[in-house]
Amino acid sequence: MEEEGQSAGGWRDTKEPEDRLRAMESSGEQPSAQPPLPGDHCIRDGDFVVLKREDVFKAVQVQRRKKITFEKQWFYLDNVIGHSYGTTFEVTGGGSLQPKKKKEESTSETKEAGTDNRNIIDDGKSQKLTQDDIKALKDKGIKGEEIVQQLIENSTTFRDKTEFAQDKYIKKKKKKYEAIVTILKPSTRILSIMYYAREPGKINHMRYDTLAQMLTLGNIRAGNKMIVMETCSGLVLGAMMERMGGFGSIIQLYPGDGPIRVATACFGFPKSFLSGLYEFPLNKVDSLLNGTFSAEMLSSEPKDNTSIEESNGIVEDKQTPEQDTEDPMTEAPDSSHPEDQETMEVVAQGPEYKEPKERGSKKAYIQEKQRRQEEQRKRHLEAAALLSERNADGLIVASRFHPTPLLLGLLDFVAPSRPFVVYCQYKEPLLECYTKLRERGGVINLKLSETWLRNYQVCRERRF
Repeated sequence: MEEEGQSAGGWRDTKEPEDRLRAMESSGEQPSAQPPLPGDHCIRDGDFVVLKREDVFKAVQVQRRKKITFEKQWFYLDNVIGHSYGTTFEVTGGGSLQPKKKKEESTSETKEAGTDNRNIIDDGKSQKLTQDDIKALKDKGIKGEEIVQQLIENSTTFRDKTEFAQDKYIKKKKKKYEAIVTILKPSTRILSIMYYAREPGKINHMRYDTLAQMLTLGNIRAGNKMIVMETCSGLVLGAMMERMGGFGSIIQLYPGDGPIRVATACFGFPKSFLSGLYEFPLNKVDSLLNGTFSAEMLSSEPKDNTSIEESNGIVEDKQTPEQDTEDPMTEAPDSSHPEDQETMEVVAQGPEYKEPKERGSKKAYIQEKQRRQEEQRKRHLEAAALLSERNADGLIVASRFHPTPLLLGLLDFVAPSRPFVVYCQYKEPLLECYTKLRERGGVINLKLSETWLRNYQVCRERRF
């Protein structure tokens, strides 16, 4: 059995979760659904999107005249602005993207198929077109679809192959010669698959099915007041924000100099979503529990290494040298898939963030920096006030650290009858955490589970 996907969770007492909803309805406080924004289904300049080609994904930000490299292809995203999400584009000359027209793939050549492949000899002489001929076709501006069709016509063994072998051959050639890109709207499932396929270590080997169960067991919904401690590049935080829809509040506890929200930026949340997002340093939690926390403790923190800044609803990530290993933007070399090195390309800088010489005088730059530091300090104090109420509706822990001391310290901030979920890549730390919680008491319905995922291959045109 796979070890990733280990998780544990429980409740603090037996109160039903519907009681809070009844209380909100009686007081007139109802979490209404987020109204659809105009043009929300269309791609706009500055939006965060996910590029898809076959089973490879890459997150980028739409910017005019910005060169994008994806799967050995380079292009510009200018022409995608105004089109709907889910549209498939074809890379044409000069890096321009044009919407691909849907055509029926069934032709007279593909209908003729053999019954056995055993007599086909792969000696490299079955294809009449040489590499020079194919290069000449590309230089003439011939589209990839036409090149694939000519490869089929000039193959001496294509008609002798079985139908399955023909489909496999066409799919292989299309992947090589057809530059097809689909623009998708970022979502928790897509980003989770993207991270797990290319950099699973950045999200602690958390699969999308495990993340879905965590969100369900943690009762993440609009209007909640949640606490999250994660070192998954902000993926868990972004998933919680997406499910809450901008209603409620989230307090993110972070180690080090600042929270890492690279994956959160890939969601492209509006500025209204960030108004309910708070952060608080993990090393100040003990003082908050002991009642010795004060505003002066925040002023003594180093301000030059702040890794997250917020402007115009966009989260900017400025990594410190100590946090370089946690940056999923830095792809590790992979000899087996050199073309997939650039899985994510997130440009999250707003127009205000320029070099000091472009901003004007050095004095103005220092004043702007001090203003942002003061705003960050104010947000920390607001987060401390929310935590001091000790009435959070839930707790999510998914970090590379040992879960036992984290959970035992953070449970005091959770209100009675509220769920908590702990994720760990390995089962041994969760077993120790499970034992400590049993000895401590105060929790019920405590479960230790291991999620797993099985893929099924369904035959074509099969009915259930």
